[in-house]
Amino acid sequence: MNFQHKNLAAGRWSQLSFLEQMANIGSEVERAINWRAKENSAYSQKAFERALELIDLTLNCSKIFTRLKEVARLREALVDYFFGNNQYASTDESLKRYFLSFTYAARRNH
Repeated sequence: MNFQHKNLAAGRWSQLSFLEQMANIGSEVERAINWRAKENSAYSQKAFERALELIDLTLNCSKIFTRLKEVARLREALVDYFFGNNQYASTDESLKRYFLSFTYAARRNH
């Protein structure tokens, strides 16, 4: 597999806390949202692909079932929002709000 985040895929990702992982995923999702708002679908798609890569890294390194369930559901909702029919009725704001709590908690723990 060709990783965008080669350093993280090589093992560094598993050294981050779950909060830091989710905050980083949120950064990529927010980039995808912002590029889509600017009508730059190519950059939006690349940011979304990076977010999916980070989600998959999280799924591969997490051993806690509730976290796996949360992240797998998040992946499903994001794919539905960006490329599906948005059956979960997600919005730009709801996604930003969801990830903001992880960003705040990750910064607070440092």
